[in-house]
Order: sequence, then structure tokens, then C-alpha cells
Amino acid sequence: MAGATQPRTEVLAPGSFLHRLSPADRDELLTLGVSREFPAGRRLIREGADDSHVELLHRGFVKVTTGVQGSETLLAIRMPGDILGETAAMTGGPRTATVVTCGRVRSSVVSRTGFERFLSRHPEAALHMGAIMGERLRWANQRRADFTAYPADVRVARILTEIATTCGQRVDRGILLGVALSQPELASMVGVADVTLQKALRALRRRNLVHTGYRRLLVLDLDLLREVGEGAAVG
Repeated sequence: MAGATQPRTEVLAPGSFLHRLSPADRDELLTLGVSREFPAGRRLIREGADDSHVELLHRGFVKVTTGVQGSETLLAIRMPGDILGETAAMTGGPRTATVVTCGRVRSSVVSRTGFERFLSRHPEAALHMGAIMGERLRWANQRRADFTAYPADVRVARILTEIATTCGQRVDRGILLGVALSQPELASMVGVADVTLQKALRALRRRNLVHTGYRRLLVLDLDLLREVGEGAAVG
């Protein structure tokens, strides 16, 4: 699967797969793919599907979700430079999650065979891939531990701090989350009921740490929000 020209990439998120590659390796990998653009709400990968290509995200954000007994849980948000669908590509198994675009997105599709051959030619890139998979597993394990170790307000503050730090856009009053999230999506990511999330957000608003609107959240004081995520009382 080869593209005629190398797609233009936006600013890559630090620590993302494309960001970790050397410029030469990144250029080679991108020439193996076919560049595509999608509007908001488009499904790129479907949980349970048997395909095994990878998607390389150049621009925009995507949501990674999983469904259990009809209930959808938001697992993660991926950013420019991230690789998507790596688990199926590396294991040959079915897709473990669904990926949906949050806004306009540009990505490249690289076949499983093309990606495997690329990694075999570039051992350093293979090490980066292994490191990312390990980091994502540790992050998922930490989230599961947080569900039992910390109260809802701490978990909400932790998730909001993380999203603001990685996806936030600095504006006059603070940091606007770069991804539009509904309250049910945020609640599922934190692992709480909607009513519990609403209570936690009210407490954060009372302390002037956040301002909320429809699918819009503004972090007013990131440092104090981070302190709450470390266990400081909300009050």
C-alpha cells in the first residue's frame, strides 16, 4: 500500500510514535501509507473487526472507545503523531477498540505487512513501538488502580489535568480542552456515574478551577487542578 506523495504532518505530540522516529524513518514510513481525511464523527476502526492495518494520525484528535453489553466506555484520546490499531497489527487478533474522529482528521493507512517490514528494517523504530505499547498498558493499569484507590473528585481532576496538558488550547482565561466531550463520555473515562461526575464538576466550579458548557470545558487553574488530582481536598 503506497502513497504517491508524502502527506504533510501537523505539529506532532511529544512522545507520540511519529515524534519519536528519526526524520528519515518517519519520512519512509509515511511514504508507505495512503493519506486520508475525515470529518468529525467518522469511525476509523471498529471493535471486533478482522482488519489489521495501522493508522498514523497527522492532524486532529480521535476517541478510543470500547463497548460492553451496550455500554460505551471512553478509553483514551489520541493526538497528532499517534499510531492507531497497533494491537491488531502486532498480534493479528481482532480489533480491541473503536476509534472515532473528534473533528476534522488527517491520517495515513499502512498495511500490516508494510508496517511489519518497516519495523524489521528499523530496529530503533521497533523499540519505540514496543515502548509505546508498554506505556499504554501501564496507563490502563494505573487507571484501573485509580478506580479503587481514589474518590471521584480526585479521578476527575486527574483526567481533566491530563487532557488539558496533552490536548489543551491556551486561551485568555485558561486552557480549553481541545476535544469536545459529553458528560457521559467523561464519566465513562473516569469510571463514575453521570450524577457523580456532575457533583465533582460542581465542586471544581465552586473553587473556580473549571468552567463548563455544552461539550466545552475550560480549565481556569491547571496547577490547582493538578493538586486536587494529587489528593488535595476540593472543599
